[in-house]
Amino acid sequence: MKINVPGDDLFYNRLLSYLDDVFPFHVKAITPIRKKVYLIEGEEDIFILKGFSSYHRLKLQETFTATLKKEGFKNTYSFVDHALDPPLFFEQTYYGCLEYITPSEPIFSYEAEKDRLEGLSLLREYHQITSKFAKRYGTIMGSYKLLDKWRERTGKFLTNTSVIRFFVQKEIMDEWLKWADWSLKGLEKEIDNFQKGPKVILHGDVAHHNFIRSRNDQLFLIDFDLISLGHESNDILQYANRILPYLNWSLDRLLDMNELKPFLKEKGFLYALAFPTDIFREWNRLIRERHYDDPTKVRKILDFTAGQFPERIKFVRELKSILK
Repeated sequence: MKINVPGDDLFYNRLLSYLDDVFPFHVKAITPIRKKVYLIEGEEDIFILKGFSSYHRLKLQETFTATLKKEGFKNTYSFVDHALDPPLFFEQTYYGCLEYITPSEPIFSYEAEKDRLEGLSLLREYHQITSKFAKRYGTIMGSYKLLDKWRERTGKFLTNTSVIRFFVQKEIMDEWLKWADWSLKGLEKEIDNFQKGPKVILHGDVAHHNFIRSRNDQLFLIDFDLISLGHESNDILQYANRILPYLNWSLDRLLDMNELKPFLKEKGFLYALAFPTDIFREWNRLIRERHYDDPTKVRKILDFTAGQFPERIKFVRELKSILK
C-alpha cells in the first residue's frame, strides 16, 4: 500500500487498513486532497473518498446528486456503489465514494474569461434544473438567509479588528466597515430581491475549485455540502463576488456578461455587491485558524483583500452613484 503524503502518518495507515478490510478489492494508494477527502486507487478503479459529519448528510448528498442526474443535470459526479452495508464509518466520520473526474490541464480558473462565462452558464443550468424539484427538498434543508449571514460575519470581523489592525491601516479598515454598513442598510430595504420568486436549490459555494474541467473539455459542478433553498440571486451574487477581483472590480466588465445583466438591474443586488464579504470571510478565517503568525498566509490575504483597494473603492463609489 502507498500513502502519497510526507511520512507514514498513523492515521493514514489506520485508514488504509480499514479500507482494505471493508472493500472487496485491494487499496493500492491513498492521496489526501483536503480534510477528510482522499483520492483512492484500487486495483481497477480510482475514486474519491469523502467524509461526512453524519449519516443524514451522507444520504442527503447521495439522494441529491442522484436526483440531479435523473432530472437532467449530467455535469456532476455520481456516488460509486461498492455494495457496502453498513456504510463506511471510520473514527466518527461517515464516508461516501464519489466518481473521480480527471481534471484538464490547465485547470478551471476565474482568471480565464472562457471559464468565467462557462461557469456562470453551468450554474444557471443547475438552478433551472433544481427549480423543478426544490419543493421536494424544502422539508429536509434550510433556507438561505443572506442578511443574517452577513450580519454575523460583520460581527465576527468587528471582534477581530484588534488583531487585524496590526496588519491593515485604520483608514482602509474604516472604509471596509463603511461599505458594509451602507450595503446592509440598502439590503434591508431591498431584501425581496433575494427572497421572492421561484426557489432553487442553491449551491452555496461557487469557489473556482468547485468547478472541474475534465480532460475531454466538459465542465462539472461539484461539492454540494452547503446546499440550501433560496432565490438564485444568492448564488449569482456569490459568483459575481468571486470573479470581480479578476475583472479589476470593473462594473462595466461585469455588465458585459449577458447572463448577469438581469441581476444587475436589481437594486438589492447592487447594494449587495458593495458588501466586503470576501474581506470579512478571509480575515475571520485567518484568525479563527490562528494563522496570523504565518507571514506567507498573511501576505496572501493582504494581497487579496487590500491589494485592489483603489479599484474597489472606485467600484463602490460607482454603485453608490447609481443607487442615489
